Amino acid sequence: MSILDWLFGPFALPFIARPMLVMGLLAVAVGVASVLVTLRSLQFVGDGLVHAVFPGIVVGFAIAGRDGLLVGGMVAAALGAVALTLIGRRALGNDSAIALVLTVMFAIGVIIVSRQSNYVGQLIELLFGRLLTVTETDVIVTAIVSGIALAAMLAVARTQVFRAHDERAALAAGHRVLTSDLVLAVAVAMLIVAATAAVGNLLALGLLIVPGALARLVTDRLLLLVPIAIATGLVASWAGLWLAYRASVDWAVALPGGASVIATLVLLYLIVLAVRALRPRSAHRRRDAVRRESETRDAVIRRTEVGA
Repeated sequence: MSILDWLFGPFALPFIARPMLVMGLLAVAVGVASVLVTLRSLQFVGDGLVHAVFPGIVVGFAIAGRDGLLVGGMVAAALGAVALTLIGRRALGNDSAIALVLTVMFAIGVIIVSRQSNYVGQLIELLFGRLLTVTETDVIVTAIVSGIALAAMLAVARTQVFRAHDERAALAAGHRVLTSDLVLAVAVAMLIVAATAAVGNLLALGLLIVPGALARLVTDRLLLLVPIAIATGLVASWAGLWLAYRASVDWAVALPGGASVIATLVLLYLIVLAVRALRPRSAHRRRDAVRRESETRDAVIRRTEVGA
């Protein structure tokens, strides 16, 4: 077996190819969302949205199984996104609003799912997903949801970037900040619903936050943030699925595909973080070496002048 077959052979199998296609579609749309969320410092809002959609996907799952995840999740996503945006702006502080929605909505979801048969199994599937069992229908649904969410985010991206730097200036320039915030929140919530079907409700947060955070570690240039975030998601998806397959087939260790992808994503972030932490030390060492070399050269020159 060649190295290429060893690395890419598993993706010729349908039950690996479909998850990779789903994760690839999500990587593109979520990469854009992750950068906007990071620029706006909305990580906690993302956490609130993850928990806000949970009751909806639970109700949809209870009524129609996996086919009901999308409808139930979308309804909860729209309500949660609007509630978080409006309450956070007009009533309570953002943190208080998010904590309120997070606690209440997630508790409602757990209560609903606890009334179903096979409570533990259903709860695990909803929280952590079953990436390796996605169907062709899941691929089509993910493509549609990702496309709609991506188009919505691109429509408000200019306002969101402007708002991230100076909200008052954005308002003075005539940007519809509230409308833009609502569109972004709904688009992010839609992507969370799509990601939940693949990697589960809790792991969807990592998919939303980590690519943008990693991109910010690499560069501050806006034009490079999105490509790096998308590439991060794609690499983590490939590596995570490959690891899940090889662990199960070659090493007799059962690894869930979704958890492997998110764990790989976090590992990439930690590697980049470690490299970034070492770079200043290396720069300091280089500057110290240059300074010592300069001091040595000056000392030699002075001794030469004295001797002369």
